[in-house]
Amino acid sequence: MKKIYLLIFSIIIASCSSTQDTNTTPELENPKYSYLALGDSYTIGESVPEAERWPVQLTQHLRDRGFEMAAPKIIAKTGWTTGNLIYAIDEELNVQKDFDIVSILIGVNNQYQGKPVSEYEADLRKIFNRAVNHSKNLEKGVFAVSIPDYGYTPFGESRQEEISAEIDQFNEVFRRIAGEFNVDFYNITPISRQGLENPDLVASDNLHPSGLQYRYWVDEIVTEVAAKLSN
Repeated sequence: MKKIYLLIFSIIIASCSSTQDTNTTPELENPKYSYLALGDSYTIGESVPEAERWPVQLTQHLRDRGFEMAAPKIIAKTGWTTGNLIYAIDEELNVQKDFDIVSILIGVNNQYQGKPVSEYEADLRKIFNRAVNHSKNLEKGVFAVSIPDYGYTPFGESRQEEISAEIDQFNEVFRRIAGEFNVDFYNITPISRQGLENPDLVASDNLHPSGLQYRYWVDEIVTEVAAKLSN
């Protein structure tokens, strides 16, 4: 059964127009603050318009609060594991490039592909190290966003209990490694677990969050993220 789901998941990924770091977010003439978003399909906003990606919505909310934000630099692609993200960070970023805030959301594809949690943990340390090194304020400028639970989507509903247990396991590692690096960890997973009772929280592909769900994420975290820019 797992192989059948993997095939379906692969077909979904192959049919999507995943993009990496292609932003058409309106740029301010002289932005004061910069933002780097690292992740996978959740960060690139698979199956939602660009304006509804959560890093883009977060940027707009911060602008609304008076922060002159540049358009976010997004390094993310549907299907990426931690290993893919590490490679892309090293390929995409100049070693001297630093950002005012850096977000990390990665791991669902490690879980889905059955990769060992120990591998995820080792890769996370590399990702957090790179994120801190690309943050102007080191760990104070970095934040992690928990892995949402796709068990509460039409795609994952039949395996909800198994998926949720594994997502919890990966998120526990994610939270612990964030703590080791003194990085704030924001838990948005409970929001994702409303997806079956509120279908508006799920995108048209029946798998990824909708723009509305991403808005709820941003509402949850924006005040704490803004405080990072105020320090």
